[in-house]
Amino acid sequence: MRSRMSRREALKLGTNAAASAAMAPLLSATVAETKPSGGSAPETSPDICFMRAVNMAKAIREKKLSAREVMQAHLKQIGRVNSKVNAIVTLVAQEQLMAQAAAADESLAKGKLLGPLHGMPVGVKDLHETAGIRTTYGSPLHRDFVPDFDCRVVQREKAAGAIAIGKTNVPEFGLGSQTFNPVFGATRNPYDLSKTCGGSTGGGVVALACGMVPLADGSDMGGSLRNPPNFCNVVGIRTSPGRVPDVPTHLGWFTLSVPGPVARNVTDCAFFLSVLAGYDHDSPISIDQSGEQFARPLERSFQGVRVAMFKDMGLPWEPEVKSAVAAQGKVFESLGCIVEEAEPDFSDANECFVAWRHWSVELAFGDLIATHGDQLNEYIHWHVEEGRKLTGPYLARVEAKRTALFQRMTAFMNKYEFFVLPVNQVLPFNVNVHYPTEIAGTKMENYIAWMKSAYYISAVGNPAMSVPCALSQGGLPIGIQIVGRHHDDWGVLQLGYAFEQATNVGKRRPGIV
Repeated sequence: MRSRMSRREALKLGTNAAASAAMAPLLSATVAETKPSGGSAPETSPDICFMRAVNMAKAIREKKLSAREVMQAHLKQIGRVNSKVNAIVTLVAQEQLMAQAAAADESLAKGKLLGPLHGMPVGVKDLHETAGIRTTYGSPLHRDFVPDFDCRVVQREKAAGAIAIGKTNVPEFGLGSQTFNPVFGATRNPYDLSKTCGGSTGGGVVALACGMVPLADGSDMGGSLRNPPNFCNVVGIRTSPGRVPDVPTHLGWFTLSVPGPVARNVTDCAFFLSVLAGYDHDSPISIDQSGEQFARPLERSFQGVRVAMFKDMGLPWEPEVKSAVAAQGKVFESLGCIVEEAEPDFSDANECFVAWRHWSVELAFGDLIATHGDQLNEYIHWHVEEGRKLTGPYLARVEAKRTALFQRMTAFMNKYEFFVLPVNQVLPFNVNVHYPTEIAGTKMENYIAWMKSAYYISAVGNPAMSVPCALSQGGLPIGIQIVGRHHDDWGVLQLGYAFEQATNVGKRRPGIV
């Protein structure tokens, strides 16, 4: 591939949409730092690398930490840990990163704060275009592609003063919730190196869990901002479509794929969202609200708030996952919530999600099958083949079913402010297994069928986040999924924060760090 690509080509080949796709109160918050779960402290500086992002930003702003110290600490941590997990696959040259950190320090010395992320390193998903930094989409087709533009997510990060430290690993073109590809191989779960970290924001989440970055961006179509945090004991939120602009894209009205933040805790996740969110006239579904709302304090009373706890959603579950999440009802009750076992009617959710996924992937890759089919994986071939079977009348009826699904969800959420369920139906599985072929004796019909508990929520478009809730008997993380009302990303973050404060499961670090 040549090093430069036109915007038209980037929109066609980048597949962001199809494949995945008030600061002071928060910055001044004082919160306890996480501590290692056991073993001796590493020789590098965990005190910096495992600081909360809000505290790190405050320390830089108040000149108690320099951007150079922060960058150096993270580079050391990457050098120590990354080879074990393969999370960061393209690292910007150390001299360039240190020069950017020095420039941030010099700017602050002159009294100029660049933004809320001033001088902070950020991990960028390898589906997100970065000017001058290799962006492969996990595909051999783009092994050497270096964009000459930043996507909107990266533009907003840089505008807030962040430094893109490098690119984090993804499945090929972001397809599937298991992070491996023919360019870089697999990313491993830091809690058990023999297990998967999930996907497609797998590299970013593992980099967070290992202290290699304080913040990372991602995207979610079928669960990619929820499943990796669920598998790796961190936090991620699938934002409402239009909350974070997906620009550039060739599907402006598409709602299944959204960009968003991942972080080690809910406070940092909200902090990062305050930078990424906000109206964008280049996105036709952009929500006309400022991102600053997400920088407010997250405390709230949940006395009397009605919460629906899932029953089974008609899906198969690994018993440990189902029981761990069901047991969290008592935590919500301790917060004052009224918890009832109830769930929406998700009839047709599977058909709606899969049909529009076929349609969108065929649009993105249909023309490439003829010329580069041998370099596209079996998932793409399947989606393109199925996408070409779709007819206009069929899609019209699917969209009518999806509208009815949304209306049923809205009626349910008028009664309950939140719906709680597992993020995923399984525990982290073997890193050499591409996807689970069965769950509790039920055969999975395709490579994404094991993700229904996540992508049913994608189909209705409600905001949803993954927060750590338990560890399995074997020490593997299990996350809880909190779903809010239409466009109520703020309420989801507030309940996620309250749950996190009551449980503190996310404070446990993986042993390899």
